[in-house]
Amino acid sequence: MNSHQVSITASHLLEYLFCPRFTYFEHVLNFPQHEEKRFKVLKGRRIHEEKSKINPSYLRKKIGVRDKKRSVYLSSPCGIRGIVDEILFLNDRSAAPLDYKYAEYKDRTFKNHKYQLTFYGRLIADNYGVPVNRGYIVYTRSKNKIVEVPITDKMYQELDEIVANMIEIIQKGLYPRPTKYVNGNRKMTHCGSRKLTHPFG
Repeated sequence: MNSHQVSITASHLLEYLFCPRFTYFEHVLNFPQHEEKRFKVLKGRRIHEEKSKINPSYLRKKIGVRDKKRSVYLSSPCGIRGIVDEILFLNDRSAAPLDYKYAEYKDRTFKNHKYQLTFYGRLIADNYGVPVNRGYIVYTRSKNKIVEVPITDKMYQELDEIVANMIEIIQKGLYPRPTKYVNGNRKMTHCGSRKLTHPFG
């Protein structure tokens, strides 16, 4: 399989961050994860279908938005693709992804959310040729609170390494080490591959 034949989405990235073995079982062994049956995933998808419209004047005054595009499908030569909820074009001639989350803001931005914004930032930068050094998350269960998240060069480098690892797993059929969060940790509760990982060690 050539690198251009591998197409990584934001959902694939989040599954890999949850446990790298998702990538192996889904893309190498072609085992479906049936994520449509998981309540939390359904909730997350629903907000993308029924997301609230943020007041345009607020975006102009508070963030400095001069233009925006909604639900934009983008792909990149580095092997990633996806639909960006909103692309904000800012007064300083940079751009920023805006993503909606069916969640409450807990005074911190989770790592997987940061990587997802970085993922969208890479798509925007590669397609529009503009700098993308920050993104925004709308937490719909916190009264549509908008949180700014810096996107650094280090985050882009880490994203590139993760995508390269995912492509290597798919191309070479490599069986990755499991997530470090194993038995007894809540992180594994919704892992569709949990039962499949143990026979391999």
